[in-house]
Amino acid sequence: MDQVVKQAEITITVGLNRENVPVSIRWSAADAPEAQAPQACKAMLLSLFNGDSLETLKIDLWTQDMQVIEMDRFFFQTLRALADTYYKATQNAPLAADMQRFVQYFGEKTEILPQETSNL
Repeated sequence: MDQVVKQAEITITVGLNRENVPVSIRWSAADAPEAQAPQACKAMLLSLFNGDSLETLKIDLWTQDMQVIEMDRFFFQTLRALADTYYKATQNAPLAADMQRFVQYFGEKTEILPQETSNL
């Protein structure tokens, strides 16, 4: 196993209202070029895989001012990136292509992408 030669820290700060609903999300990373100032965002999805229990911990948060069209775009871009990451990690081209087909379908249904027209 490789020896740790450096550590990096990522910080996520969530501002909550009285009902514990997120009203602000800010993140920073010590190694990021803009590390001096936390960056605002409206949503985050974090998944952590535990190798011992073989379970995934998920933290999904979005601010109360996140609009549905923004959530559609966020999920479209996330799904597209997940399909790419899946392929890079597994080299399973057929399944990655199936995932990308779903991403295309999702993009069309949410109107992020124009719908493809069939030539009948």
